[in-house]
Amino acid sequence: MKSLVRAAMLAGAAWVSAPALAQQAPDTAPGDASASETTPDIVVVARRREERLLDVPLSVTAIQASDVAKLQAIDLSGIQGAVPNVNLVQGRGSATNANFFIRGVGQPDALQTFDPAVGVYVDGVYLSRIQGALLNLFDVQRVEVLRGPQGTLYGKNTIGGAVNIVTRKPDLQAFKAAGDVTYGDYNQVVLNGYASAPIITDKLGLSLAGTYDRRDGLVTDPLTNRRYNDRNLWAVRGILNFQPAQGWQFLLSGDYTQQRSAPTLGYPTAPLTQANFAGAARVLVPAEPYGPYNFRASTGLAPGQGQRLDHWGVALTANIDITDQLQFTSITGYRKLDPNFFIDIDASQFQLGDVFVGVSQKQFSQELQLKYAGRKLKGVFGLYYLNEDIASTQIAFGNDIFAFGALPLTFRRDINDTQNTKNYAAFGQLTYDFTPKWSFTAGLRYTYEERRYNRFTTTASNAAGLNNLTFRFPDNLPAPLNTQNRISFDAWTPSFQLSFKPTRDQLIYANISRGFKSGGFNGRANGVGDLTLVVNGVNTLVTRFNPETVWTYETGYKARFADGRVTLSAAAFYSDYRDFQARVGGGAVGVFPVINAGKLQIWGFELEGVAKPTRYLTLTGSFGFLDASYAQFNDGRRAPAFSCNPTGQAITCRPAFAPPISGRLAGEYRIPIDRSSLTIGLEGRFIDKQYLSVDNRPGLIEPGYALGNAYVQFDMPDNRYYLRAGVKNFTDTRYRTDGQEFSAVANIQTVYYGDPRTWSLTAGFRF
Repeated sequence: MKSLVRAAMLAGAAWVSAPALAQQAPDTAPGDASASETTPDIVVVARRREERLLDVPLSVTAIQASDVAKLQAIDLSGIQGAVPNVNLVQGRGSATNANFFIRGVGQPDALQTFDPAVGVYVDGVYLSRIQGALLNLFDVQRVEVLRGPQGTLYGKNTIGGAVNIVTRKPDLQAFKAAGDVTYGDYNQVVLNGYASAPIITDKLGLSLAGTYDRRDGLVTDPLTNRRYNDRNLWAVRGILNFQPAQGWQFLLSGDYTQQRSAPTLGYPTAPLTQANFAGAARVLVPAEPYGPYNFRASTGLAPGQGQRLDHWGVALTANIDITDQLQFTSITGYRKLDPNFFIDIDASQFQLGDVFVGVSQKQFSQELQLKYAGRKLKGVFGLYYLNEDIASTQIAFGNDIFAFGALPLTFRRDINDTQNTKNYAAFGQLTYDFTPKWSFTAGLRYTYEERRYNRFTTTASNAAGLNNLTFRFPDNLPAPLNTQNRISFDAWTPSFQLSFKPTRDQLIYANISRGFKSGGFNGRANGVGDLTLVVNGVNTLVTRFNPETVWTYETGYKARFADGRVTLSAAAFYSDYRDFQARVGGGAVGVFPVINAGKLQIWGFELEGVAKPTRYLTLTGSFGFLDASYAQFNDGRRAPAFSCNPTGQAITCRPAFAPPISGRLAGEYRIPIDRSSLTIGLEGRFIDKQYLSVDNRPGLIEPGYALGNAYVQFDMPDNRYYLRAGVKNFTDTRYRTDGQEFSAVANIQTVYYGDPRTWSLTAGFRF
C-alpha cells in the first residue's frame, strides 16, 4: 500500500512537471540543439510500417539522435532510467553484454540455452544473443523501445518487448557529414564520424560511420594496483542505398565491432567460502572485503586474461512498390559473433569463480513482408526464418574451492557444447478504419521452433573424488532420455487493438497481446543432479524446460495539444506471465537446476511527455510504476521456508530487475547569442529498490538510487559547429546495476556497479 501511495504522489508530481521522452525533437544530427516552438511529428516503424508515433496503439518510446547526445549516451546503457519500466544496463561481467528487462520480463541467465526476452533489432535484423548487444549509438537515426509482448510482428522471442535501432541511411541528393571528438574522465577518448554522399544523384548513395571508444579502468585491484573495467572498442558501418527506379529501393549494409579490454570486476557481497572435506568450511574473503564500495576489487585472473569480441554482419533490404497500395519487403541478414571472455565471477584474488567463456555464433535470417495501405484497410503479412548455430568452450578454474584439511585441492572443469536453433514463423496483421475516428487491429503469428543441443563436461583435480568427472548430454542419461537432445515448440500469438481518435492529435486505445519465449535445455548441467527435479515429491529427471507465455492487457492515451507545445502519453497494463524460466541456486554444491518456476502477475502504469512553455525552454520527463510479484514459485528441491513459494509456508520473493518506481525529469534552456546559442541541460533519474537475483539474495539488492546529469552546449553560427561540456552522476552516487548468483559454488554473490561521477568535453560538427 505504501508503494502505491508513493507511486500516486510521484505520478502527480511528474504529470505537473510534464513527463516524457517519447515524442521528442525531430530527426536531427547528433548534438543538434536547435529550438522550435512546437514538438513535431515523430515517425516510427513500430508496427513494421511508417506511422506517426501519436497514431501507434502501443507503448513506444522513440529516442532521436539528438536525444542520444543530450542523454550523454555512448551505448544502449546510457538510456537506463530514461524510459519508464525499462532496464537497459551493462551486464554479465562484460563491457558489451546487455542485461535487458522490460516491465519485469527479461533473461535470467547469460548462457546461449536461454533466449533473450527482449528482442534487439538493427534495421529489422534480429540479434539472437545478449553478448555484443550493448550496441554503440554512433550512427542511429532513432531507437524505438516497445514495451510489452510484440507477439505478432517481431522476431522469434519478444515476450518482454523490443529495442528497434534504426540507423541513418545515405542521402541520394546531397553530401552530409557529422563528427565529434570527446575527452573525458579516466582518459576517455571517443571519436565519432559519419559521412553520406550521392554516388549517382537520385540513384545510388553511400554512407560510412565509425566510432572509437577508449577509457582507462574504473576499478583498481589493491593487491596488484592493476586497473579493470576499462573500455576499448571500435566499430564501423557502411550502407549502400540503391534506388534504380521509382518505387524500388535496395539497402546493403555491413558492420563490424571489435572489443579488446580488461575484465569487468564486480564486488562480493557475501562471505566467500572454501569447502573442506576434513572439517568445517573456511571463509576466504569476507563480504565487501575493502569496505563500502569505492571502485576497489581483486581478481585471480592473470595479466593478459582479458576480454575480446569480434561481431560483424551484413544485411540486404529490398523495398519494392508493386502498386500504389502494395509493397513487398525482403530483409536478409547474416551475423557472426565471437566473444572470448575471461570473467571473475567471485571478484576476489582466489580461484573460486574464474572462468573462460569462448563462443562462436553465426545466424542467418530471412524475412518477407507484404504491406497493404488502402484507404480504410492497412496490413502486413509475412514469413520469417532464422537458423542459428552456436558453440562454446568454457573453462572453470577452481583451485581454491576445495581443501582437505590443510591440503589444497586443485580443480578445473572443461565444457564444450553446441546448439542449433531453427525458427519458422508466419504472421499477419490488419487494421480497419471503421470511421475517421475508430479503427480495429487484429494480428496473429504462428511460430515453430526446433532446437538441438549436445554437451560434454569433464574435470581435472589432484583429488581422486574430483578428478575425471565426465558427463555427456544426453548420452549419459538412462534410456530413453539418452536420445532426447532434440525438441520442438510451437505457439500461436495473437494481438488485438481498438483505437479511438477524438481529434487528429489524440489517441485512446486498448491492446491485448500474447507473447511466447521458447523452452530449451539446461546449459549449466554438469551431471544428473542438475537435471533432477522434485515433481510431486518424487525425484524426476527432466531434460528440458518449457516455453514461457504471457497475456498482456493494456489501455493508453496519447495527445498533442496547446498548439503542439505539449505532448503526453499514458498507459496502464496487466500481465499474466506463466512458466517463468529460472536458474535456481542454493542447493547442493555445484548444482544448477533450471526450472519453470511458476507464475508472475505484473501490473503498472507509465507516463511520458514533453512541454515547451517558450520557444527556448523544454521540459521532459517520464514516470513508471510497476507491481511485479510471484503468484507461484515452486522449487521442489528445497523446503518451503527456503523457497520463493507464497502458496506454502514460505517467504515472499519479488521478481528480479522490476523496480516499483522509475522516473526522469529534465529541463533544457536555449539562450540565443546573435547567430549562436548556449544551451543548458539538467536532468535527474530515479530507480527504486530492485532485486538482482531470482530468489532475492540479501547481498544482491539495489536499495534504489537517484542520479543527476548536466551539460552546457555552445552552438556556433549556422549551427554547424558546437562545443559541449557534460557531467554524469554529478552526486557521485554508488549504485548497483547487475548481479551474479552462484551461491552453490563458494557462496558466490557478486554485484556490479554503475560509473562514478565523470566529466567530458566534446567538440563536433554537422553539415
